[in-house]
Amino acid sequence: MRLRRRPPDFILFLTVLMLLSVGIVMVFSSSYYYAMFPPFNNPFHFLIRQSIWAIIGLTGMFVMMNYDYWRLKRWAGGLLILAFALLVGVLIPGVGVSKLGAQRWLNLGPLSFQPSEFAKLCLVVFTAYGLSRRPERITNFRQGVLPYLAIMGLAAGLILMQPDLGTAVTVAGTIVLMLFAAGASLVHLGALGVLGTVALALAIWTEPYRMRRFLAFLDPEKDPSGSGWHILNSLMSLGSGGLLGTGLGQGRHSKFLYLPERQTDFIFAVIGEELGFIGACLVILLFILFIWRGLKVAITSPDPFGSMLAAGIVSGVGIQAIINIGVVTSSLPVTGITLPFLSFGGTSLVFTLLGVGVLLNISRYSAPK
Repeated sequence: MRLRRRPPDFILFLTVLMLLSVGIVMVFSSSYYYAMFPPFNNPFHFLIRQSIWAIIGLTGMFVMMNYDYWRLKRWAGGLLILAFALLVGVLIPGVGVSKLGAQRWLNLGPLSFQPSEFAKLCLVVFTAYGLSRRPERITNFRQGVLPYLAIMGLAAGLILMQPDLGTAVTVAGTIVLMLFAAGASLVHLGALGVLGTVALALAIWTEPYRMRRFLAFLDPEKDPSGSGWHILNSLMSLGSGGLLGTGLGQGRHSKFLYLPERQTDFIFAVIGEELGFIGACLVILLFILFIWRGLKVAITSPDPFGSMLAAGIVSGVGIQAIINIGVVTSSLPVTGITLPFLSFGGTSLVFTLLGVGVLLNISRYSAPK
């Protein structure tokens, strides 16, 4: 393929840098007091680690931004096999590392690696490749939809075993949106929506801790010091910020450790408390801007593979952001999932930025509009 290369989408690039910058500042603001005490004894602990991961991620983003995206086709099958191998490996006792009751990490010396984040990107690449090879099959459920559903279901099942409901829902939602973008029948997708809702209900009902979280979502004040603790403190953090916020580093709920997972899953609550309603809305607007520019790249892509790839990357980030903000605002039941670009977490940040690099590379060949 020979196409004229242009500069990448500047608005998309700037939006990502702004989200990343806000994330680094808020990770420090939400964690410095907590990190002053053992086992860290360093108020800059989380800031330093997040900054290192951001540098690694930005380096990967610039590499992928200059790596012609259609070359990923040759790696699609191998990447998928590697992703499944890692998803299985993390479940093996003694291989996977367990934290807070979840076995989601592999140790790589001093660093930890979360295979599900790698798998999300690999699934998008493989699905985009498959859908672009035989686009005419998409209206046939057995040939054009079922194979991708089977792969998605296997990946989501392995992720659920970790357990990680939020990431499993993100994976499923991303693949379904890619099928929709490819032109799948609305009847097929509607049936999938019903089956997905049933599967999600079963996943909640069969796991006691998920059931407690769901009941707490319905009525958090029923158990304010137990299952409702996360939601109530998240809402109090958001509410106490008012219009303009309490100021950076002045959030009482994060500073005095009332808010759980303040630098990861609930960082948006810290943003609402310290930057106020206006700051929280600006963050949401940045995500909307990211989705808009990403969809523009998908629509103007010069070939079906680039279009599907862009749609998958944007869908993954968008769904994850919606779930995280929905949880923090008590619009959705509590599930452990990070806010892209903003939450503390190395693997998530690096692979999100790698995906953005691919998206920016596609934008270099997209038809200008």
